[in-house]
Amino acid sequence: MNNNQVIVVGGGAAGMTAAISARRLGAEVIILEKNPRVGKKILATGNGRCNFTNINADISCYHGENPKFAYSALSDFTIEDTLNFFEELGITYKVEDFGKVFPMSNQASSILDVLMYELNALGVGIVCDANVKNIKCKNNEFIIELLNNTVYKCDRIILATGGKAMPSTGSDGYGYDLAVNLGHTMTDIFPALVQLMLEGAYFKRIDGVKFVGTAEIIHKGKSVAKDRGDILFTNYGVSGPPILQISRKAGELLNHRQEAYVKINIFDTMTKEEASELLDKRFKNAAQKTVEFSMVGLINKRLIPVVLAEAGIIDLKRQAASLSGKEKEAIAEILTNWRLGIKGTKSWPSAQVTAGGIRTDDINPKTMESKLVKGLFFAGEIMDIDGMCGGFNLQWAWSSGFIAGKNAAL
Repeated sequence: MNNNQVIVVGGGAAGMTAAISARRLGAEVIILEKNPRVGKKILATGNGRCNFTNINADISCYHGENPKFAYSALSDFTIEDTLNFFEELGITYKVEDFGKVFPMSNQASSILDVLMYELNALGVGIVCDANVKNIKCKNNEFIIELLNNTVYKCDRIILATGGKAMPSTGSDGYGYDLAVNLGHTMTDIFPALVQLMLEGAYFKRIDGVKFVGTAEIIHKGKSVAKDRGDILFTNYGVSGPPILQISRKAGELLNHRQEAYVKINIFDTMTKEEASELLDKRFKNAAQKTVEFSMVGLINKRLIPVVLAEAGIIDLKRQAASLSGKEKEAIAEILTNWRLGIKGTKSWPSAQVTAGGIRTDDINPKTMESKLVKGLFFAGEIMDIDGMCGGFNLQWAWSSGFIAGKNAAL
């Protein structure tokens, strides 16, 4: 037990875990949250169900200038530790596809409710509508000034303010300024786990069309990111879990002003040659039908005119029998290797996570303490670590938060 006074700036997943961890070791803890309530972003995760970890999480699931930075925290507070932690708080969990873990209640509010109960039971102070304007460190003491001029003082401080993704939840990037003012630097930041905006004038016509396929990011002729699942065309481009998963690489390339394409494979269970054979047989059997109608039952009807136009077929009312071998091959190419230019990603309100952040070179990976300012700790998304879609970012929040809280209390 000790008498350390710890203030956690930010009451999200990482901040609440840090507060619980520090308080359990006897520190006096206060959370300063800029929103009217803590945990707002938790309620939006997993489509309101809260995919709170992933049993497949390991260091390969994380990104940043130095993703290995995350290794110590993930090893010190593991997936098993996370599951035990929430079980003790009252969460019965279930494991779904791809290792995603959800509460049995299917309610993100369950995760927030048990965290709030524990914070209150431990006597952690929670101050909401507390917008931190500035932090100073003087004589080993932190002085925290709020916008309303209220001042707090403490021995240790944990910055868990999140990044810039989903600013409506309070993650508007204000924590970066606080850290930079204390001497830290940051990498470029950009939206990740986000939809892609594509080049083309026809997306409004196929808005809402969904299919199971494969998506890849192509850079300099090579595939640099790939995933498979439900892909959804939108009025601006493309969305769906595979798109979110590969979007970080697209954002990284665009952030460095490099060209990138997305390759969509609608017929990803067959080769281009197999697709060509299927089409050839189909067009022969429907020789008297129009080219357009001959594809009804093969792909979504709303996709047909767009796919044919992309393949260079202008007259859709031609008979299928009139298609040349080259034209059939062009259609097969679009169905298996449709390449679309990426204009950009959707912006921060649409992103699930921030890529980039406070540089980890100046943070001790074993304690989450700043190497520049004694008593300053970091937790969660504010740092230059971000994970794949599927519970990996919340695992980073729990792990880094627990480690930061434990060491801030020592």
